[in-house]
Amino acid sequence: MISEVLQKAINGQITAEMWSANLYLSMAFYLERQGFTGMAHWMKKQWEEENGHACQLAGYVISRGGKATVDKIDVVPVDFGSPLEVFEQVYKHECRVSGMIDALLDVAVAQKDKATQAFLWGFVEEQTEEEATASGIVDKLKIAGTSGLLQIDAQLGQR
Repeated sequence: MISEVLQKAINGQITAEMWSANLYLSMAFYLERQGFTGMAHWMKKQWEEENGHACQLAGYVISRGGKATVDKIDVVPVDFGSPLEVFEQVYKHECRVSGMIDALLDVAVAQKDKATQAFLWGFVEEQTEEEATASGIVDKLKIAGTSGLLQIDAQLGQR
């Protein structure tokens, strides 16, 4: 049985994952409107991943005898700037999510819930990968400048 404290904390993360999904979908629409269909495709894949994370978290809470919920999801931005600025925001967002996952793991440690700790380590590893991926795209965009945008757009469309 999952503790009330952990159930509440994980439900908060479920809502955060849904907000992240909406953010990436908004970024996808923005990039597609700018003509960057490959980058938009990449963002839609991120949207799918975030929805999947929310479902994984919900499934875990339910499997431990808890109740999974989604709270109110705040509105996400709709304008993001250049593709470089978009991906800089992605990187900053992933760093923020990493902090949220770390805090969630801290709650599991404080609750002495080893099963939840083990479950959450998968998210810690995922966030390490997400930060590295976003940072790598930012680096490529900086090197490529405006002349290389279409090539990077095409690469990201291969995801």
